Amino acid sequence: MIESSKVHKILYGGDYNPEQWPEEIWKEDMRLFKLAHIDVVTLNVFSWAALQPDEITYDFSKLDKIMEYVKENGLKVCFATSTGAHPAWMARKYPDILRVEHNGMKRKFGARHNSCPNSPTYRKYSVALAAKLAERYKDYDNIVAWHISNEYGGECYCENCEKAFRVWLHKKYGTLDELNRVWNTSFWGHTFYDWDDVVLPDMRSEEFNWDGIRTNFQGISLDYRRFNSDSILDCYKLERDAVKEYTPDIPVTTNLMGFYPSLDYQKWAKEMDFISWDSYPSFGAETENNAMAHDLMRGLKGGKPFALMEQTPSVSNWHTYCALKRPGVMRLYSYQAAAHGADTIMFFQMRRSIGACEKYHGAVIDHVGNENTRVFREITALGEELTELSDTLLGARTPAEVAVVFDWDNWWATVLSAGPSRCINYYEEIYQYYKALLNLHIPMDFVGVDDDLSGYKVVMAPMLYMCKDGYDEKIRSFVKAGGTFLTSYFSGYVEDHDLVITGGYPGRLRDILGIWVEESDAIPAGDAGMKHTFAYKDVTYPAEVLCDLSHTEGAETLATYDNDFYAGMPVLTCNTFGSGKACYVATRSNQDFYRTFLTDIMKEAGVEPLAEGSDKVEITLRENKNGSFLFLLNPTDESQEVTLKKAGTDLLGGMTYQAGEKVVLPAKAVAIVQSR
Repeated sequence: MIESSKVHKILYGGDYNPEQWPEEIWKEDMRLFKLAHIDVVTLNVFSWAALQPDEITYDFSKLDKIMEYVKENGLKVCFATSTGAHPAWMARKYPDILRVEHNGMKRKFGARHNSCPNSPTYRKYSVALAAKLAERYKDYDNIVAWHISNEYGGECYCENCEKAFRVWLHKKYGTLDELNRVWNTSFWGHTFYDWDDVVLPDMRSEEFNWDGIRTNFQGISLDYRRFNSDSILDCYKLERDAVKEYTPDIPVTTNLMGFYPSLDYQKWAKEMDFISWDSYPSFGAETENNAMAHDLMRGLKGGKPFALMEQTPSVSNWHTYCALKRPGVMRLYSYQAAAHGADTIMFFQMRRSIGACEKYHGAVIDHVGNENTRVFREITALGEELTELSDTLLGARTPAEVAVVFDWDNWWATVLSAGPSRCINYYEEIYQYYKALLNLHIPMDFVGVDDDLSGYKVVMAPMLYMCKDGYDEKIRSFVKAGGTFLTSYFSGYVEDHDLVITGGYPGRLRDILGIWVEESDAIPAGDAGMKHTFAYKDVTYPAEVLCDLSHTEGAETLATYDNDFYAGMPVLTCNTFGSGKACYVATRSNQDFYRTFLTDIMKEAGVEPLAEGSDKVEITLRENKNGSFLFLLNPTDESQEVTLKKAGTDLLGGMTYQAGEKVVLPAKAVAIVQSR
């Protein structure tokens, strides 16, 4: 959420690139924006080349005109620093600014995301530009946020990064002896005698294993990912500090990208005033996928509202088949963002480009250049609704009694792991549990390992492969105090540096879970030959990916395997620990199982669904001083029904409902039922 005294409603707008158009077009844009109830534009995202044509020259003349023009027309500005793509002259004169690929190839000038994060040149000029922009436009009272760079990401393996990596390691570990210990360099005689012996884990160092994904020394590759995320974060922080010097009261953000694997967003969130992100679900993707990304973004700032910085009004340009958003889907996805915590709804882009790779990406204003399009009519209708909602929803939070742990280090470590199966997928494991919760209409928060657990009744940490130092104590205290903890196979194996915790799996979690995992059997995709199964409550479910062979050490066995040589061994266990309990799911199964099992877990923990009815309807809750808001979204092509627990009035349709009354939602429909 863009928290500002200048914001009195859900902001509505998006990326605007008037510098790509002659000035006579600007007037028409303003007319169309007013028609569509657009009230905010993101400016200056990729203007570095125009603003700084050489090393010493800055030309703000066109940007001055743009800033004045949008201000005269009553538009608020999310002001970008332009540093997402460096100018050609900079690459020609200072080649250190160019990234080096994983295979050792040095890039030439082109595209974007092409700047080395540890290049002194990039840091010098990007910070200088940010400072000059802030100094020049500090008195514009319509700037509601700073947008630093754009969609940070990627990796670099150049000499600057290698030297910076050594400095980062020295600061983190202090001595070579400690570095050798945490990387287990006694294996394969990999001992380092000097800091200069450390090289980046790329193809030149043969760090990668036979399949090009798993690595020979996971500790090295894991630390490189941490280092790379920190390096890029430093670039963000330098620009943020530069603009804060002149505009300390304007909130600062950068647009994140949901479940983006390269950057540790939980660490980034601590440096951002508010979270914003770009949502581009693929055509045909399950709507639960996008819901999960929204909830992750909300969780980065402890449940605070976020900004939907980008979505397409109609079509994305990079898919194999660039299918249109069907009628009603843009509105549905916009309200889905609001349902999960967005207080700002924005698009990429405002006017469709005429050249390069995004000329067929959707826009509010299409190539025809007028309001007579299906997309513009839908944009206008949504703009009218958001205007009528005014500030009703602003600042509303999601009350949740369930938390799901997500951790970037765990994600990286499981991807890098040399075994036991390439079918292991941390994101997909989290998604199985999340999807079941969402379809059961149970609200949840995503939390990191640094977050407090005391306010929750249930904490789920599927595939908690890396149990970091002290995290077991946090879980232990949570369960002892009466909480319910749930985890799955491939959990508790290693500590922070991917070193195995000896003494039996699941390591530090063993006493909490009351089990010992002796072995894990990798199940081939499709389970060629024998189908692995187990029965829970007299229903048979599949056992896939891994089957842990475990022994109970105080835990109660709820289900056992049906076949193979480990038939009869536990697959579901729950252990009473203090005043709470800890449950373990020793394999991957299907959605029928997760819904059944989690229904039982939630009922025993006293967690109730938000409403009763179709599991195809997405239901969320937000609360603020104006009351509680139950969002009902029907992503299907058929009518669905939901039975309300509380009386309320639909803010969009005007209908008033009593407790126990059914709400009928047509295809792609949305309702926001306010209760006080």
